[in-house]
Amino acid sequence: MSLKINDNVTWVGKIDWELRHFHGEELSTHRGSSYNSYLVRGKEKTVLIDTVWKPFAEEFVANLKKEIDLNEIDCIVANHGEVDHSGSLKALLREIPGTPVYCSKAGVKSLKGQYHEDWNFQPVKTGDKLDLGSGQELLFIEAKMLHWPDSMFCYLTGDNILFPNDAFGQHYASELMYNDLVDQCELFEEAIKYYANILTPFSKLVTAKIKEVVGLGVPVDMICPSHGIIWRDNPMQIVEKYQQWADAYQENQVTIAYDTMWSGTRHAAEAIAEGIKEANSTIDVKLFNIGKADKNDVVTEIFKSKGIIVGSPTHNKRILDPVAALVELLKGLRLQDKKGAAFGCYGWSGESVQLLNESLQESGIELINEEGLKVLWNPDKEAREECARFGREIGVALA
Repeated sequence: MSLKINDNVTWVGKIDWELRHFHGEELSTHRGSSYNSYLVRGKEKTVLIDTVWKPFAEEFVANLKKEIDLNEIDCIVANHGEVDHSGSLKALLREIPGTPVYCSKAGVKSLKGQYHEDWNFQPVKTGDKLDLGSGQELLFIEAKMLHWPDSMFCYLTGDNILFPNDAFGQHYASELMYNDLVDQCELFEEAIKYYANILTPFSKLVTAKIKEVVGLGVPVDMICPSHGIIWRDNPMQIVEKYQQWADAYQENQVTIAYDTMWSGTRHAAEAIAEGIKEANSTIDVKLFNIGKADKNDVVTEIFKSKGIIVGSPTHNKRILDPVAALVELLKGLRLQDKKGAAFGCYGWSGESVQLLNESLQESGIELINEEGLKVLWNPDKEAREECARFGREIGVALA
């Protein structure tokens, strides 16, 4: 499958309908994904921007041959060395050896480190240009740590298309391919999940890079990311969303994430939720048993929240594994301007709440109650009222 985007640019990527996990098993992809590769036919030079993931390499090369004589490809741009974008380079360069590969200086290290090949690398930096003929150029813009050190964007003059690689994308499979054709709820659900789970740690860099790109003063008629759909209808809307998400984003929401052994911590969570609503009727309270819920969906809800309440019973003087995995994720995300609290049931030692408090603080989350709430055994009526009081305290703090 190929898709003619305009007279000069053709999508030659791969839609992966079956993908359900990404980055190993780290990220859930309920709606699949796509690996977007773009063929740019300039007046004098033809450029391929990125490839697809290695499992589809032979299919990619075969399909590319149907679109163009491979010997007509003058150079390849590798905006990012991660294997979902570069995985077909080896198969492609067996067909057209010696073809120049334009990438950042860090991209050379990344590609050599992964494929152990000394290809015809042409390292570029911000401001460098590739002349395609008749005044048309590819402008390169480094985007370090968005989200790898080697990441970069490129911009096609004349057609006014930004190719931002992993920025502004989504893990979203659709043959409709354009933002104005797909379901808008699905699109933005996947876009914010992508940002929350992948780009949140780099929010300050996102803000700076957007200012830099906007500061170039070039028109952007289309944004062609490396995953998901192409933004052609008001493409800057996703840039505006990124600006919002990068700026300590929060909605009027609190997320309660917990695990439970014999339902005691669940009962406590439900009572805390009732207390929050009593004190703050307008806030949206969402509860997740992290032992059963998808962790990346929960992270997305936490990203949207102003308050994060985490609970676990004490087990072997520790916290339950699913909760431990969640708080470890939160440490890496470096969330901004969030408040939180910890709770949990115990039978005899009760270390979980203190451990959760420490993890929340390490994540940069301000504690609403520095003691947290420890509930002995399965909460009775009196203990549930104490949970509700704890919830009311949280509700007031988040008002």
